[in-house]
Amino acid sequence: MSRTDAILSLANVECAYGPVKALRGVSLRVAKGQIATVLGSNGAGKSTILKTISGVLDPVRGSIKFKGEDIAGMEPARIVQRHLSHVPEGREVFPLLNVHENLLMGAYTRKDADGVARDLEQVYGYFPILKERERQPAGLLSGGQQQMLAISRALMAAPELILLDEPSLGLSPKLTKDIFDIVVRINRERGTSILLVEQNANMALQVADYGYVLENGRLVMEDRCERLRERDDIRQAYLGGHATGAHQKRRPNPRRLA
Repeated sequence: MSRTDAILSLANVECAYGPVKALRGVSLRVAKGQIATVLGSNGAGKSTILKTISGVLDPVRGSIKFKGEDIAGMEPARIVQRHLSHVPEGREVFPLLNVHENLLMGAYTRKDADGVARDLEQVYGYFPILKERERQPAGLLSGGQQQMLAISRALMAAPELILLDEPSLGLSPKLTKDIFDIVVRINRERGTSILLVEQNANMALQVADYGYVLENGRLVMEDRCERLRERDDIRQAYLGGHATGAHQKRRPNPRRLA
């Protein structure tokens, strides 16, 4: 990936929770129009990367450039205004507001009423169940419907990049597939770039173009997803593959691939 085609680039980003360092010199890029994914075990720091990009956490050091502008430490509201949306783990919808009101909250930074109306119809096209439930309080939706709402609310900000954190968490395999089918449609039809964090590594590697592997706050590997899927160590560590002999306990090697 060249430096000129990156909509997002992190360089040597470090972040800490008090004395505990959560990210250690993380550098990654997301190209315009690309789906990139970050793989790693629980506690590796995947969600911390997204929170640091979106301004929820301030980095200790390093740069975070979005469309060429350094946004490290910027207020989250200002980052959203620059067309970067974050769908956090756990959905976090407004439970007492109805579906329609939740979606309009996603568009609070916009002044183009016609564009908001078009995007509202588009997200209802992606998730027809939300149209059916548009007057229902979001807190009464099922988990899968709340995830659909969280993604749709992010789309209402007209983002050029979406940070998507664990979209399949707590969902059935069928709902997971449905959600990821829509994620791919959003990327292909709208040209929206996506940085995806997902425990379901098999699904993430199927839908993403490029992948990073994070261990203990450090990126230890990166490559195109089709190549990562072919690696024995990735299959063993993240895809539930069965290895024998010398590969049985092997973890991903701390190296980056071109």
